[in-house]
Amino acid sequence: MQSRGSSNKLSSMIARTRISSLLLSMFATFASIYVAGRLWQDAQTRVRLIKELDRITGYGKSAISVDDTLKIIACREQRKKLLELEMQLAAAGQEGFKSKGSTDTDDKDPKKRPLVVIGILTRFGRKNNRDAIRKAWMGTGAALKKRENEKGIITRFVIGRSANRGDSLDQDIDSENKQTNDFFILDHHVEAPKEFPNKAKLFFAYAVDKWDAEYYAKVNDDVYVNIDSLGATLATHLDKPRVYIGCMKSGDVFSEPGHKWYEPDWWKFGDKKLYFRHASGEMYVISRALAKFISINRSILRTYAHDDVSAGSWFLGLDVKYLNEGKFCCSSWSSGAIECVLCFAGAICAGV
Repeated sequence: MQSRGSSNKLSSMIARTRISSLLLSMFATFASIYVAGRLWQDAQTRVRLIKELDRITGYGKSAISVDDTLKIIACREQRKKLLELEMQLAAAGQEGFKSKGSTDTDDKDPKKRPLVVIGILTRFGRKNNRDAIRKAWMGTGAALKKRENEKGIITRFVIGRSANRGDSLDQDIDSENKQTNDFFILDHHVEAPKEFPNKAKLFFAYAVDKWDAEYYAKVNDDVYVNIDSLGATLATHLDKPRVYIGCMKSGDVFSEPGHKWYEPDWWKFGDKKLYFRHASGEMYVISRALAKFISINRSILRTYAHDDVSAGSWFLGLDVKYLNEGKFCCSSWSSGAIECVLCFAGAICAGV
């Protein structure tokens, strides 16, 4: 009886041992499959990365680690970006300033480059002024196109959009432009009296992106321009890469809120409250390099209460040639509108 009991107990222990061994074997098998699967995935990832590195570098098979592969790829991407920046800086050094992503639409051959793009900053409700300018010196239709082709002088009225986008004000401008085709519409600018300085900045920024000209001129819509005299004067300064031309002036900074020429930032101009030297806002001209500078930095160039002061502030820290040209002092020739321009030999502009 005792021998039979011992035999049964032994058989039971052997059975449990076999079950435990079987479970251990199954666990080991599953663990091996899992590890093998992970190793296979890592190996496949390694192969893909090495193939990508070979594709980028053009070298043969590489026996380097995955971490090294990732570092090399990242370094090469950074190096590519640095080389692109170095090329842009080299080009900027040759010309003065280089606009990133410039979309020049005209022929880039200097011999065919337009001489000047004139932006006449106008507003809603000023159609009579525009019609007078078209009749007096700007021209329309075929005459406007002929001047562009023969003299390289492009002239456009510059205007933004209404605060109520698509209202009758916008519709009137769109309708007028369909008839005359002589507007440069700033779709992202909202027309407002206090936004005039920003409007001038956007004109230079967008104009240099659209036309690759030698110069860019800002003119008010109550100023008459002697096109022949302007062209002759600008042609004499083509050897100056960074030039700012106009009737240079300075003047008092008014800190009284009710004053017509009130400057909210008056305290920035020192105890004497005098503006720095800048060209009169009736008409001034800047070279292509300066227009590109404005385009590149448009988001960080601040404006003051007046567009002429704002423009002058943008060039203070730059290596710019200031040309104080009396022919641009439009108010000095304002006694007889267009007749005044014609009677003063060599005058470029006249205020109405």
